[in-house]
Amino acid sequence: MTSFAPDSIVLNRKLPLWYQVSQSLRASILGRSPEDPLRLPTEERLAEHYGVSVLTMRQALKELEDEGLISRHRRRGTFIEPGVRRGAPVRLLGSVDAIVAQQSGMTTKLLEHGRVPVPAALAEYFPDLAEVAAYHRLRGDEKTGEPTNHAVNHIRPDLADRIDPDDLVRWPMTKVLRDVVKADISRITDTVQARLADPETARLLDVPLLSPILHYTGVTYDSEGRVLDVAVIHYRGDRFSFTVTLDAT
Repeated sequence: MTSFAPDSIVLNRKLPLWYQVSQSLRASILGRSPEDPLRLPTEERLAEHYGVSVLTMRQALKELEDEGLISRHRRRGTFIEPGVRRGAPVRLLGSVDAIVAQQSGMTTKLLEHGRVPVPAALAEYFPDLAEVAAYHRLRGDEKTGEPTNHAVNHIRPDLADRIDPDDLVRWPMTKVLRDVVKADISRITDTVQARLADPETARLLDVPLLSPILHYTGVTYDSEGRVLDVAVIHYRGDRFSFTVTLDAT
């Protein structure tokens, strides 16, 4: 039988060590494979793994126990609760239809939209523009209403003039651009990074500060290589994983 193997992290000494360890363990528990064992290593082994004291480790485990992710039994050990939900996978399959399907199936709330100056971080994508249209949306689970991701799309103004905001409540931006606006979509480049939730992201997604999140950037190009849309999406780390399927034939 294989043993539970939590991810390693570099601890920030300016933040509570127990909190950082608990969040790392939380992400490992929620992202584990179904065949992984439910029993965790001993407090001593976990403390050695993270480079913290046993007392700090106990405080981190107490946080997870209070959250209902684990149960601790004297002499038997510490176990992951069997009913803990694993995250839904975010799959990159290589087609626009796959991306549209991935973005569908959630409730969507349009938080705000309007013209804004091109953000400095996106200036390389819109060198010919002084402003873009920004759309902020919060998506949630259809059954529970729990927030799952926060998306911000930056669109060329000429395309935004043809977008009905109500359509963005019903459909993903990619579908609206392709099927409603009839934009010339040639390719989409996706980048996914692991990050910790900042205060605003934590508030929107209803997770603790510094919780693990997936930071997704999707850049949509037309056939001439012009950027049409830059989407920045923060996915809750406890609800999503990222899988890339490569065809080796």
